[in-house]
Amino acid sequence: MPEGESNEIAQEPPLLGVTLQEGPAQSVPTFHHQGSLEDSIPFSSQATPIVQPETPQFPEFPHGQPPGQQFLIQSPQTQPASDGDSLIGNSTPISSPTEPDDPIQDGPTLTEGASIGDELAGLYGDNILAKIYRTATKSLIGEKRFPDYFPEYVPQEGEESGNYVLREAEFWTCGFFPGTLSLLLERSIRFPRKIRISNEDASKADNISIETIQLHLQTLCDTWTRPLHNMASRTDTHDIGFIVMPSLRLDWELNGNAQSLSSIIRAARSLATRYVPTSGAIRSWDLLLKKNLEIRDQTENMILIIDSLCNLDLLYYAAEHCPDGQELYDIATSHAHVLLRSHLREEKPVPLSKRCYKGPWYSTCHVANIDPRTGELKARLTHQGYDNESTWARGQAWAILGYAQTFMSTKDRIFVRAACGLAEYFLYRLETAPECLPMGSRCVPLWDFDAPIEDSENPLRDSSAGSIAANGLLVLSQAMAALGQDDLAGRYRRAAIDIVRELLDFAQAPEKARLVKGSVYDIEVEDETLQTFDGILKYGTANNNQYSKRRYANHGLVYGDYYLVAFGNQLLQMGLV
Repeated sequence: MPEGESNEIAQEPPLLGVTLQEGPAQSVPTFHHQGSLEDSIPFSSQATPIVQPETPQFPEFPHGQPPGQQFLIQSPQTQPASDGDSLIGNSTPISSPTEPDDPIQDGPTLTEGASIGDELAGLYGDNILAKIYRTATKSLIGEKRFPDYFPEYVPQEGEESGNYVLREAEFWTCGFFPGTLSLLLERSIRFPRKIRISNEDASKADNISIETIQLHLQTLCDTWTRPLHNMASRTDTHDIGFIVMPSLRLDWELNGNAQSLSSIIRAARSLATRYVPTSGAIRSWDLLLKKNLEIRDQTENMILIIDSLCNLDLLYYAAEHCPDGQELYDIATSHAHVLLRSHLREEKPVPLSKRCYKGPWYSTCHVANIDPRTGELKARLTHQGYDNESTWARGQAWAILGYAQTFMSTKDRIFVRAACGLAEYFLYRLETAPECLPMGSRCVPLWDFDAPIEDSENPLRDSSAGSIAANGLLVLSQAMAALGQDDLAGRYRRAAIDIVRELLDFAQAPEKARLVKGSVYDIEVEDETLQTFDGILKYGTANNNQYSKRRYANHGLVYGDYYLVAFGNQLLQMGLV
């Protein structure tokens, strides 16, 4: 920004009023609440219908409107950029081209000759393809042509160790395994040279053609996505985006299957039925049941969870393909605005690099309970994190990815600011991890950044939080590049790659598999070790909250593997591998 000009972002009031006290490196910060949410930015007590009032006046909100009130947002193609708007710490306005004298050279860059493909070779070997192929074939129980149960997690210990535990088709994770199959099909079609088959025994591998792999993957994708079409009419879950988008979107884009697009649009309209106009948000859960807490009454309670941001992609995608798209678009954007207030907690920046984003930093809670009649915040809670005030790592990752995706769909810079602030806090917590986490593994996050470490030799982590955050950082890097912020684009891209590199080095299951030419079938899978482990990554934590009715940790997670494979495809699409 030219000398003498004010920084518009720096003058904005903070979105929320919770900060962390700065502590020494390697320590866990202490929370200090600075008043209630209502003290910092009051929620509007007015109803928030889709139709915007003619002359809204909300001076207490930084952008002139309360959460849920910025509904008639212009489409991404027409929404104007605000004049002079810029990201803190960068001398170039977002809306301006990079000037020759900008300090872009200070941004992180790859040294000449460095190869991301070499760093992340594990993303493209046949270990991933072999494991997914084997799970897809062996999980079809009995004579079933289509699955009734879907992979959820792989225990690392016990009688079921190494084998996927399957869940009913209605469970929220059912879309991730078909989605992983679809990602591998996409890779085989768009980037066939990146499908690498082990050549240690050429007699077993050299006859497996890419056409054969494509044929098998297409058949398996058809098999595993078939039950998901029936899910599109469900109005009892906000996770319908997670259920249908990972596979049906690619089925439409790769194969032109109109049924899949139709199911996506139907699912989006189903999700929209959960929108409560008076709150400006989409109801996440109908109730919350824990050992120490029950919330059942929907007339006075409305539960919102941070994961819901990543289901908005369904609404934005459908909005581009159907006549009532503007309504879906507005509902999604309203919901994203509400969560800025209900979930985000401002944290004190502790920059460890001059290249980091200089705007406000944020952590997020997992669950917020708001009044559905007014949108007023009643409580911030957790269901899967350590406690209500802690930072659950996967929740922070969902927030980074969700707000980065929302910005890409809306081009509203309030969302990219949120994504940057969330990303910086996540990276800070990785960089200041306790000393019991050895160097070279600190990018595999602790399951909750504020939870006590019970076993310093084997601290509980969540690899899925790492793979989700890496995807969010990579999307955010593309957003920064589009806005001319090359230094931040490089920072977030490099951070994403570092996280995935350490996931592969530390959390990738050593029990690897490979594809071979079979004697009965043209493709078979054999283990490279004596043990079998169906998952790609270990050290996931689904839910370790002490009051949860189901507490389980230290396993592979289907969504951790999905986002790992998705990251590999993103790199290919960006031309980085």
